[in-house]
Amino acid sequence: MSTDVVDGRAFNRRRLRAGVRDLLAGAICSILSVAYCLSYAALIFSGPLKPWLSYGVAVTFLSAAIAAAVIALRSSLPFAIAGPDTSTSAVTATLAAAMAAQLMVEGNTNLLPPVLIVIALVTAATGIVLCSLGLSRTGRAIRFIPYPVIGGFLGATGWLMILGAIQVITDQRLTLTTLGEFNSALMVSKLGAGLAVAVALQVLLSRWTNAFVLPIILVAAILAIYVTLPIIGSSLVEAQAGGWMFRPQETASIVSPWQPAELHAFPWKALPWLAGDLVAVMFVTTISLLLNTTGVEIAAHREANIDRELRALGLASLLSSAFGGYVSSLSLSRTTLAYAAGATGRLTGLTVAGISASMLVLDPGFLSYVPKYALGGLLFFAGGQLSYRWLIKSAERLQPLDYLSLIAISVIIIAWGFIAGVMIGGVICCIMFALSASRVNAIKFSFDGSEFHSSLDRSPAELSILATHGKELQGMALQGYLFFGTANRLYEEVKALLAGQPNCRFLLFDFRLVIGMDSSATHSFTQIKDAVDEKGVRLVLVNFTSELRRAFQAILVQTDNVIVVSDLDHALESCEDAIIEVHRPDEAGFSLHSWLADALSSREYADRLTKCCTRLEVQPGEDVARQGERSESMHFLLKGRVGIFVSTDDGREVRVRSLGPHTTIGEMGLMTGRPRSATVRAEAASTLYVLPLAAYRQFTLQDPALGQALLRFALDMMVERLSAANRAIGALQR
Repeated sequence: MSTDVVDGRAFNRRRLRAGVRDLLAGAICSILSVAYCLSYAALIFSGPLKPWLSYGVAVTFLSAAIAAAVIALRSSLPFAIAGPDTSTSAVTATLAAAMAAQLMVEGNTNLLPPVLIVIALVTAATGIVLCSLGLSRTGRAIRFIPYPVIGGFLGATGWLMILGAIQVITDQRLTLTTLGEFNSALMVSKLGAGLAVAVALQVLLSRWTNAFVLPIILVAAILAIYVTLPIIGSSLVEAQAGGWMFRPQETASIVSPWQPAELHAFPWKALPWLAGDLVAVMFVTTISLLLNTTGVEIAAHREANIDRELRALGLASLLSSAFGGYVSSLSLSRTTLAYAAGATGRLTGLTVAGISASMLVLDPGFLSYVPKYALGGLLFFAGGQLSYRWLIKSAERLQPLDYLSLIAISVIIIAWGFIAGVMIGGVICCIMFALSASRVNAIKFSFDGSEFHSSLDRSPAELSILATHGKELQGMALQGYLFFGTANRLYEEVKALLAGQPNCRFLLFDFRLVIGMDSSATHSFTQIKDAVDEKGVRLVLVNFTSELRRAFQAILVQTDNVIVVSDLDHALESCEDAIIEVHRPDEAGFSLHSWLADALSSREYADRLTKCCTRLEVQPGEDVARQGERSESMHFLLKGRVGIFVSTDDGREVRVRSLGPHTTIGEMGLMTGRPRSATVRAEAASTLYVLPLAAYRQFTLQDPALGQALLRFALDMMVERLSAANRAIGALQR
C-alpha cells in the first residue's frame, strides 16, 4: 500500500510540473497572440473602416479566444495554438475592403453591419468546407494542389499584407494614382519608422528565438515616439493630429451580425462581385492549416491527424461566425514556441484562449497612445516574411517553369484579384503539367529478341538463332498515362525504329505499367498500326486492361494483323517460336545421339551416354519430377515442353519458367545429391531421356573423361542461362 501511495504522489508531482509548464508556455504565447491580434485588427479595420477599429480589436480577440479554445480541446496535437493568422487575416482584410468599397459606391455610409455579415458568411462557409473535408476524410487530397498555385496565393497574400501595412501607417492606399501623395516628407517619415520596426524584428528575431524579443521590440518602438517628441519640440497632441497615432476609440460591445433587420438590409446582389475574395478566404485558410500543420509535425517530430485538424478548425470557424468573428488557423509560430517552451498538454491553448478573452474588457482608448508605425511595422515584418518565403526563397527549390508559374499567378492575383488568379492559375498549371508530363518518356525500356527472352529455356541451337535473328522482334515496355504529349513522341520513335530495323517482323508493346490513355493517344496508335502494316510488321499488344481494350477496339476490328496476348512471357515465347521456325535448319531424323554428339563434341561420348539413358514419353499434365523428392536422375528433353513449378508456404504452386527442346532437367541435383527444388510438369506431349543416378556414378568412376564432358555440358547450359539473364537485366537498365 505504501508503494502505491509513493507512486501516486510522484505521479501527481509530474502532472503538477507539466501543468505549470503548460501554463507558462501559454502565457508566453499569449504575448505574441495579443501583439498579432492588434496588428491584424488594424489591418482589417483600416481605410474606410478605421472608425470602427475598437470593434475590430474586440472581434479579433473574440476570434482568437474561440479558435484557441476549440483547437486546444479538439486538436490531435495537444499543445497546438490557434488564432488569427497572417495569411488568413490578409485575405479577410481584402474581402472587407472590397465590401466597403462596393458599399461606398452605392452611397451607403453605414459600413460596419454589412462588412460584419460578409465576414461572418465567409467564416461560416469556410467552417462548412473544413468540416466536410475532415468528415469525408479527404484532407490529404489538399496535398495534390499544385505547388505554384499555393505559392502564388500565399506570395500574393504577403504582398497584400505589405500594402495593408502601408495603409495602416499612412491612412492612404498605395496605388498608381495615389503614388504621388507618398512623396511628402511626412509620408516618408511614417513609412521609414514602420520599416525600421520591421528591420529590427527581422534582424533580432533571426539572432534570438526568445519569446520576449518581439514584444520587447514593439514596446521599444512605442516608447521611441515618446522619447523623440520632446527632442524635436513636438507634443503628443500634434503627433495624434499628424496621424502618427490611432484615433481615440470608444468602447465597443460585441453584437451578433445575424440581426434580422441587418440581414434584410444587406446588399445580397454584391456577393457575386465578391466571389473571388470569398473563395480566397476559404482556399487560403485551408492551405494555411495544411502548411502550418506540416511545419508543426516537422518541428515536434510528431504526426498530426489532418482530418481531425480540419474538423477542429471547421468547428472553430462555425462558432466564430455565430458570434461575429472571422477565420483563424493553427499558428505555426505560436505552436512551435509553445512546444519549445516545454508544453505537452491542452492547458497551453486554453491559457491563450483565456487571456485573449480577458482582452475583451480592455478599454480601446489606449490605441490613441499607440503609434501606427509599431503595428504597421509588425505587418511589414509578417508580410515581408510571407513574400520572401514564397516569391523569392521558393526559386531555390523549384524548376524555372514552376517558379515562373508561381510568379505569374501572384502577379495576376495582385493585379486582377483572386478569382482571376484561380482561373488563370489553374490554366497555367494544367499547361505546365502537360509540358512536364510530356517530357517523361512513355517508354520505360526497349528491347529486342536477341537480348530479352521468355522464361522458356531453349537449346543452344535455338539461342544461337535468336542471337542472330532476334532483332526481328522489337519491344517497348510503356509506362504512365499516355496522352497527346507522350503518344506523339512514341509514334516518332516507332517510325525511327522501323527505319533503323528493316528486318523487324514483330513490334511488341507491353502496357503493364500504363494507367490510362486519352483519345489522342489512341489516334497515335492508329498511326503506328498504319506504319507497321506498311512495313509488313505484326503488332503485338500485351497486358491489356478492359479500359485499354475498349480504347483499342477500333484498331482491333479493322485488322487481323494485331496479336493481343495476356502477358509478356507468353508473347515473347510466341514471337521467338515464329522466328526460330523460319530460321531453323532441317532437323529430320534429329535424335538424342546427334544432339549429344554436337553438345559433347564427340560421337564416342554420345554413344556411351545414350546407352545409359532410357526413353520417357509424357503427356501434358504429367509430372516428370516432384519438389522435395530425392534427385535420382537427370533428364534430357528432346521434344516438347515442360514447366517448372515451385510450391509456396501457403500451398500454392507458382510457375517460374519453362524448358523447351534440347535442354536438361535435374543436372544440379544429380551432381550434388540435393532434393528436387521444384516440380517438373509436362506442358505439351514431350519426349525425354532419363539418366539414372546409378549409371551416372558408374561412368564417372569407370569413364572419368565422359563424366568431365557431361559436367562441361551442364556448366555451358548454366552459363548460357546466366548470360541470357544478364542481357535481360541490361535491357531493363537502359
